[in-house]
Parts: sequence; C-alpha cells; structure tokens
Amino acid sequence: MPPRDRDDEGRARSARPRDGLGRPLPYGVPGEPRAPEGVVRTPAQTLAEAQELLDAGRPFHAHEVLEDAWKTGPAEQRELWRGLAQLAVGLTHAARGNLAGARTLLDRGAGHTAAAAEVAAELGVDAAGLARWARGVDPVDPGPPPRLRG
Repeated sequence: MPPRDRDDEGRARSARPRDGLGRPLPYGVPGEPRAPEGVVRTPAQTLAEAQELLDAGRPFHAHEVLEDAWKTGPAEQRELWRGLAQLAVGLTHAARGNLAGARTLLDRGAGHTAAAAEVAAELGVDAAGLARWARGVDPVDPGPPPRLRG
C-alpha cells in the first residue's frame, strides 16, 4: 500500500487532483485549482468569498471556505459556520446527483444555521431564512444559490 499524502505538518491530505465538484481524479490528471486550507478570514471576507463561489456554481469550494471559518473562527461562531458549510456540501451533493445525501446535509445545515440565529444576526446572516430555504429546496433542481447575507 503506498504511503498517504501528507502536508508540511504531517497531517494526511490528499494530493489527488479534484474536479469542480470536489471529486478525486486520478493522479496526473489536471484538476481544478484548490484553495489552501486553514486560511483565516474575517467573517465578512468568509461570507463574501463563499457567496462568490456559490454564485459561480462552485459549492464544494464555498464549503472549503466556510469550513476554514468553522475550524479557525471563535467558538461562539462555529455552529453557524458548520451549518453554512453543510448547506454548501448539500448543494455539492445535489450537483453530483446524490439526492439523499443532499437532503441530509441541507437538513443538517438548516438545523445548525437556525440554532446560531443570534450570532448569525450579528454578522448580517438571515439564519431563519437560510434554514427555510434549505428545508424547502428541491435537490433535483435547487435553482439559484441562497444569499448568505440578508
């Protein structure tokens, strides 16, 4: 068995190229450029960058930006970032045709986002509106991406 890909700090990180929806491609095949992980952004930068990626039809990449905020942000914001990242993953699953996975992640993300309503409001995020959208959206045809900021 070949050794696992590792980053500079020794953590397991797949170096395989990925397609636009984050699916691994064979080594040596050109893939989509990947954003570096662990980037610390302000909440406004996170929301703006994630929105740009969602609007561009790149929910997997938006999820990575939101996941950075989830992992590096203050503890009181983590539930919000987790919920928003799960909404983006739900859209990723929908785009991949995994409708059951999409529904599961959209519902899970809606729960975390709604639970973080107070923190969300401080950041200009309509948590209740996003939760309603996520619970009501059809994974077969989700339509335009949601607005992260109200």
